[in-house]
Parts: sequence; C-alpha cells; structure tokens
Amino acid sequence: MENHDFIITSLQSWDIEIGSTIKNTTLEISKANRVLYVNPPLDHMTWFRGEETKSYKRRMEVIEKRVPPLRRINSNLWVVDCPFMVYSINRLPFNWLFDLFNYINNKKIADQILKSAQELGFNNYIHLIDTDIYRSQYLKELIKPSLSIYYCRDFVIGRDYWKKNGTRLEPLLAAKSDMVLVNSTYFAKRFKEYNPNTYPIETGVNLSLYDITQQWAIPEDIQQIPHPIIGYTGSINSVRLDSDLLFKLAQQRPDYSFVFVGPEDNVFSQHPLHQLKNVYFLGKKKIDLLPAYIMAFDVCINPQLLNEITDGNYPLKIDEYLAMGKPTVATQTHTMNDIFREYTFLPHNETEYLKALDSAVSEIKDEQKKEARIAFAHTHSWENSVKKIYQLINKFV
Repeated sequence: MENHDFIITSLQSWDIEIGSTIKNTTLEISKANRVLYVNPPLDHMTWFRGEETKSYKRRMEVIEKRVPPLRRINSNLWVVDCPFMVYSINRLPFNWLFDLFNYINNKKIADQILKSAQELGFNNYIHLIDTDIYRSQYLKELIKPSLSIYYCRDFVIGRDYWKKNGTRLEPLLAAKSDMVLVNSTYFAKRFKEYNPNTYPIETGVNLSLYDITQQWAIPEDIQQIPHPIIGYTGSINSVRLDSDLLFKLAQQRPDYSFVFVGPEDNVFSQHPLHQLKNVYFLGKKKIDLLPAYIMAFDVCINPQLLNEITDGNYPLKIDEYLAMGKPTVATQTHTMNDIFREYTFLPHNETEYLKALDSAVSEIKDEQKKEARIAFAHTHSWENSVKKIYQLINKFV
C-alpha cells in the first residue's frame, strides 16, 4: 500500500521515552504513506498535577504558543499537539454527563485534526485508533475518514481507571469501527462479538536496534555481576509481574544472578527482593542501551502474573529477547502459548519455573537453538506487521 493518508490517534504520546508498538507501526506506515499522528491532548487534571516529562513540556509549549502545533518527523510523518486542554471527565458521576463532556473533548480534537489535515492536504484518509477509547469515541462521525480502524493491543479496561466507562464504551467504539485489529487471538475472540470484521495481527520488533550482529559493549554496571545472569528489561510493574514468585526463585537459586533493568513501581521498590544478595536492580536505561544489557544476560525472563490484563497481551520484549538469541523463560499466558511456545520455556508455577530456568541455562551455548530463536524473531519485523495491516485494509476495501 502506497501514497495513502493515515491519521493515527493513540493513548501514547509521540514523545514517550520507552519502546512503543504504535510509534514503530507509525514509522513503518510512513515509509510509503503520509501520516498525521495526533498526540493525546493535555487534560486539566494532568496540568494541575504538573509533570517533568518531555511529553508534558512539549504540550505546554504548544498551549502557551511558544511552538507551533504541527511538527515534521520525517518526509511523510507529522505530529500535531493540541493547542488547548480538554476536560478531565473520568470521575463524573453520571454516564450521560461523562458522554456530554467527552463529546465536547472529541469535538475540539476533531477540529484540530481537520485543520491540520487541510494544512497538509490530506484527503480520503484512513483513521487508525490505537486503544484510544475516550478521545476517539466520536471521531468517525466528526472527521469522516474513508476507513475507521480500532486497534486494541492491550486490555486497558482491566485497569481501575477504565473500568467504569471503558467497559461501556470500548464495545461501542469497536462496533462502529469499520474494522478491528487486535494483537492476539485471545482479544480477537472477544471483539468478534462486537464486530465481525475483527482480525488478529502480531506486532513486531525493531530489528535495526535489536541486532545481534552489532558489537555491543557490556555496560559497566553489569560487568561485575556473577554469571549466569537471569535478566529482565522493561517496566517493573506489580500489575504485570509476579514479585513473590521472583523472590522465591532467587532464594531457591542463589547461584543465579537476577538482574532487572527498568523503572520500578512502589511495590517493587519496597519489596524484600532488594535484600537478596543475588538480585540487582539497575534502574531505567535509554532504549538504545537495552540490547547491550540483553547481550550481557545469559537467560531472559518475563515472569508475569496470570490475569485478565496479561493473558491476551502480546509481550513485545519476548521478540526482543529472541532477536538477541537468548534462551527465554516466561509465564504461560494464552498469547505466549499461541505464538512463542516452540521457542521459549513456558512454566505455570514455581516448581516448573525452577526447572525451566535450569534448562534455559543449559542451552546458553546451544548455537543451533540460538539461530532458530533469531530467525523466528525476524519473522516479526515491523515491516511484516504493517504488511498484514495493509493486506487487511485491501481485503476490506
């Protein structure tokens, strides 16, 4: 697919400082098509709290008219920041009141989208909604795209913030969309109840970054940690990761070093894991340094809790681990079993985890299995992921 116009609305800011499925998807689409990425507008509650993030500072600069709303990322990609704030509405007590103010927010966003699209000369555009349940709820009616696609890649309505209104509005948004894309067969089963034009697609991995052929220098803060190193990269979040399981594994395997690279939430920062001599928390790192840490690991892990948020989620980090050739142990979720079972160890409980870790350590020097992992990860490139989206669009049209 070439020379089409796409408008993308998302929950994630373009200026997010961690890896992002939607950013990588957007960049891939922009290789052959023009794209307008709409940054989520600042709401009054976020403004009141204030933040030190790059995303917050950029949006404030636009609102204060110190920089223009529209900026160019590459020859085919623009990002627009809304030069206004929207109402904070999630705590409104009545559905009708929420819907009223949500429509007002949608209308302001739609007007900015139409203004930017006109400025760029966008016509007959395809609208891709990246799990933006509230702020994109009425955009199909307001900006009138040639094709409206709802893309669900996370079970956001399982979180407290979304439970009241998200559980009510996500089915409505999916039903009114022309097509629904999901990143697992687990999600596909649920969304087919709302929209028969629902299709699972697998996401991708940034192969130019997670490139095992590069010469990666071992970071200083991991050089003195004893091997074998059992490593994890990403957000260290107690909603997704099983802290108690990790504590038991580290106790049972004192000769293994458990290394975590990423920001911790309050549960993990205060957990007894920090008291174990064979557990290391190295903190948040820049994205372009993560492959170097993975290269320093002997085995990679993703010890998720099994819940409604994680069971159908596509864990992007697994592709990153496999692209670097690492033996990987991860909780057996629906998606892990559906996609990665031939290339990872998928235990259910503590006993199985211990056996899986030992087996993974025994494979550290197995070059044949290493090459198989790398080859499999390369089938999940962003190019292949976006090609599937194009094929589905063409099939639908």
